[in-house]
Order: sequence, then C-alpha cells, then structure tokens
Amino acid sequence: MGRKTFYLETFGCQMNVHDSEKVVGTLLAQGYEQVDSPEEADLILYNTCSVREKAEQKVYSRLQQFRREAGAGKVFGVLGCVAQQEGERIFERAPHVALVCGSASYRRLPELLARIEAGERRVTGLELDTDETFETPLTRRDNPYRAYVTIIEGCDKHCTFCVVPFTRGRERSRPSESIMREVRDLAAAGYTEIQLLGQNVSSYRDPSPAGWDFVTLLEQVARVPGLRRVRFTTSHPREFDRRIVRAIEENPVLANHVHLPVQSGSDRVLERMQRQYTRAEYLEKIEWIKSARRPIAISTDIIVGFPGETEEDFQQTLSLLDEVGYDSVFSFKYSPRPNTAALTLDGHLPDEEKGRRLAILQEKQRAIQLRRNSQWIGRTVEVLVESFNPGTGQWVGRTSENRVVNFTCPEGVKESLAGRYVHVHVTRAGPNSLAGELAA
Repeated sequence: MGRKTFYLETFGCQMNVHDSEKVVGTLLAQGYEQVDSPEEADLILYNTCSVREKAEQKVYSRLQQFRREAGAGKVFGVLGCVAQQEGERIFERAPHVALVCGSASYRRLPELLARIEAGERRVTGLELDTDETFETPLTRRDNPYRAYVTIIEGCDKHCTFCVVPFTRGRERSRPSESIMREVRDLAAAGYTEIQLLGQNVSSYRDPSPAGWDFVTLLEQVARVPGLRRVRFTTSHPREFDRRIVRAIEENPVLANHVHLPVQSGSDRVLERMQRQYTRAEYLEKIEWIKSARRPIAISTDIIVGFPGETEEDFQQTLSLLDEVGYDSVFSFKYSPRPNTAALTLDGHLPDEEKGRRLAILQEKQRAIQLRRNSQWIGRTVEVLVESFNPGTGQWVGRTSENRVVNFTCPEGVKESLAGRYVHVHVTRAGPNSLAGELAA
C-alpha cells in the first residue's frame, strides 16, 4: 500500500481540540501521515463545533473551500458536533463528503475508513447510545507542556439553549483507573500541567467498583508525582460542591482558577434556560470560592439576548458582573440551535438588539478585567512559559490563575524558557493580559 496522508482542521472548544489529538493518534497508528495543507492530503477531515452562531452555514462554506483548495480525488470527512447534528443531510448539501462521524464513534474510525477504501461512497458513525468514552493510548499531543484528559463525555442537563445532549449524548464517565493510568503516563513523559475535561466535570461518577466522585478524582490526580498544575473545565453550578474549593485550598497543585458558567444574572431567564439554580444559589457558590484560604480566579460564560430577556433581565446580568468581579468572561449572543427547547420559546430578540447588549456587557467586563489585572502590578508571579513571540520580543506564559503574562528577559538570558516555570515581576496590565520582566 502506498503513502496515505491526512489533513485535519479543528474548530471549537477544548474538548474538540483534545478529540482531534485522539483522532490524529488513531490515524497515525493506522499508517496515515499528517500533512499541513488540504492540497497534500488524500483524506481531509474537519472537526466541527455547533455552539457558535450560524455553525452549519460556516461548515458547508468551509467544505466548499476545501473542495476548491484540495482538487480532485480526495476523501472528505466531517467530524464532531455539526456532523452529529446534521447527520446524513451533509451528504445532500455537500455531495463530495464521504464520511460523517460524531465524537461517540471516533473509536470506529479505522473501520469506517476501511469501508470507504473498499468503495463505499457514504459512511456514517452517528451512534449516541453507548456506554463508552473515547479514550486511546494513541493520542498525539499537540502541546508539549499541557495535556488534556477527558474524564466524562456528554451531558444530562438539557438546558434549553444547549445542543450538547444531541451532539455528544448522555453522560458517560471513564473508570478512575483508566484516567489515573493516563495521568501517570503523562507525568512520566514530562507533562507538568494536566487539564481534566468534560461537558460537566463535577457530574463525574466513577463506573468502576472504586466509585470515586469528582472531588476524590481531583484529589488523587493532584497527588501524582511530577505534576505542578491541575486544571478542570467545565463545572455546572448545580453540582459544584464546596468540597471542590476545599480540595483546591489543601493541594497547591490544583490551579487557582474555577470556571463556573452562570449564563444569566436573572432568575427569570435562568428558569427559562432550565439551569436548575437561582442567582442567590449561584452567588453562594461564588462566596465559597472567594472565602478560600488562597485567592482563586473566577471565570464564567454568559449568553445575552436569550428569548424573552427583557432590558431589566439584562441589567441584572450587568449587576452580576459588578457583584462577582469576574477575572474573565466568555460572552455570546444567543443563537438558535437545532433540536433545542429554546426554539419554541416566545420573545426572540432581533440580532441588532442582541449585538447591542453584547457590546455593552463586553465593555463593562473589559473595565472590570483591567481593574482586576492592575492589582497585580508590582507583584511577582509564577508563570509556565508556553512560547516566544518574535514580533514583540516577549515570552508568553500563564499563571496558576490562568492569566496570560508577556515578559522580557535580561540581555544575558539566551536559552529557551519554553516549558519552564519562572518568576515574572509584573510591570503593566491590560484587560486581557499582564506584562513584566523575568525576575532575578
């Protein structure tokens, strides 16, 4: 058999990025070689995300671009959430596509590709009714310092705006032994930062006889020799447990950062979203974090312009920004997603109004972040160095709180700092990052 090449492009969240690492590892083990452009590839894969606005249109547009760029004789495949959501409709709208595969079927990729090689024109992997999570020792890691580890897939929450239950299925937790083996192997290979991933990590329930919950898993991962930082994302506020905060307090390896998506500051909107908590209940959990023995950065997700959101509801979200003082916010305009209950709600807002509210919220949060980041000026922080930016002459890294730090070195420092933990004296602050100099 001759040389087999593939090109993979990824769009979306950290789960998608990590899924792509697994797909790459699986294909390499099958004898494929990864290339840098669609033109060079025999197999062109697009790992998609269905969360953002107009996701389907963007996927179809990109598939047409791939076809023009790559030329004839290629095999095209669509992976991920849009693949699961659109299913066989993709074949109708993009007839050059041969493979449509959702994340729950990635284990079957070798079999699916073999069927295409045998002459089948349209092959799908769209099963969601599975107890398996996609795990493989063949993962090809793209970051040499931070590694992602999936601990749970899918979600049982059915928030009215969210497509995840329809694209990734119900919750399936990995056995703790499998997770710990992967973490120990990563630490032995030199990785010092691990990020535990799941649509809702705090729902983790070990299916093995050990029966660990998320806090127990977190504590055990943080004890693995060689690890310096352990992160996790995403937690649903409903299951966010005070014990998580205590675990962070007690083990300095657990990073000083919690991502706790709130989505709205209005109880009325939260109820329409079926988020299963009130503003007061959410703020109680924020108070647990703020009362911790060491400072813990807090980030969140917010949707503006949800169907029926009034100006008063929006003002309540703005007031929540002031009350919490988030270190960072991922904010989005509500966009209708297929199969979700929010499609049937009344009160859908014009796009212009959603855009107006988003701009106001982002400007407010920008000022909050500038104020919070400015408090770090004059302090020395520990940074895991990730890369060098030749355009600015600065090294780039992150603190335990997940703040980006750009810093310079004295003239005499010539060696690479990538992958090292260094101390940086902060001299300046912007809304999205800190700047400073390598501390002596």
